[in-house]
Amino acid sequence: MSSNSAGSPARTAPAAFRAFPVFLAFLAMGFGDAVGPFVGLAKQQFELSNFTAQLTAFMGFIMFGVLSVPMGLYQDRKGKKFILLLGLGVMLASMLIPTLFGLTTFPVFLLTVLLLGAGATTLQVAGNPLMRDVSAPDKYSRNLSLAQFVKAIGSLSGPLIPVIAANAWGLDWKVIFPIYAAAIAISWVAGFTLKVDSSAAPSAQPATLASCLALLRNGYVFMMVLAIFLYVGAEVSVSSGAPLYLRERFGVDISRIGLLGTGLFFAALTIGRFSGGVILNWVKPKVFFLVTSLLSAVGLLGLFVPNGTIAVASFFVVGLGFANIFPLVFSITIDRLPEHTNALSGLMVMAIVGGAFVPPLMGWVSDLTASVQSGFFVPLAAIVYILWVSLMNQRGTVQPD
Repeated sequence: MSSNSAGSPARTAPAAFRAFPVFLAFLAMGFGDAVGPFVGLAKQQFELSNFTAQLTAFMGFIMFGVLSVPMGLYQDRKGKKFILLLGLGVMLASMLIPTLFGLTTFPVFLLTVLLLGAGATTLQVAGNPLMRDVSAPDKYSRNLSLAQFVKAIGSLSGPLIPVIAANAWGLDWKVIFPIYAAAIAISWVAGFTLKVDSSAAPSAQPATLASCLALLRNGYVFMMVLAIFLYVGAEVSVSSGAPLYLRERFGVDISRIGLLGTGLFFAALTIGRFSGGVILNWVKPKVFFLVTSLLSAVGLLGLFVPNGTIAVASFFVVGLGFANIFPLVFSITIDRLPEHTNALSGLMVMAIVGGAFVPPLMGWVSDLTASVQSGFFVPLAAIVYILWVSLMNQRGTVQPD
């Protein structure tokens, strides 16, 4: 039966069944955030410097800058379902390499992270618009918010699984690879059941690399895209630097409880993303953007207080503050220039490449000062800029060109 007919499976199947494979894909998408926790574990496993260890994050996030727009153009020809399955397939390959062949050298580990980043990038390109295709017209925003919450659960698993495996069963942290491989395989198989209505034509001109880059001449767009770049870099820096910070400052064993700070950070992200969707029913986005930016800055400043309890609590506060910065910057920008939705979407996804460049800078500062704590001035500087951006939006100081 044609998907254009009234009885199309994409329209008659219960909404929960239509959206379930996409929710699973968002869960797998969250596994890509394990790149942050991998930094401390890889540093200990391969005896790396801070800068070299942070190259792990670079390899994972550089793919957002390389693949985002090309994959979006390819999706325009092949369809969202195909791209979603492609992304899951690449992520599965990334997990099977260490599962089947072992993780004996740092280059093999970097290849694993590179493929993980490529898969996560591909899922980002396909996941958000595909959720619209499998949702009822009035349920898209709700489902997308829930999908971000599910993604946060996947992110939270990165720091938690190695700790649970070590404490409960005495297993090595690399047990995370076969666990992720099994979960991604289930998501990949479920993806084949997707029934997507292909009758609706795109409502706007697809974004191209030229149209995306041309928008950067707009001062407001450049300011907001840079905010995304620095935010993602700050998030990865905090998640990757937390275990290193706790080991240096308070002698915490990374292999057992060293991911405590990272776990609290991702737990706060999960809580914050779920509650943010509720809070935004009553609070205007620009006001909430200012509040979350202030909370992020306060949390990062807490890491410079010489007290272990305050430091651990600060990671939780930072997570709450960080939780909604990305969707707020994204939605505020789109609402400001809705006629450029496709091009702006391409730029925002490309800006996730900040996760590749900011963490190595943090590692370089840590090596230069011989202090992991000093490295946290890098994400703090990024959040100070984002706080300024939130003030500019609140005041309406910067106008689109």
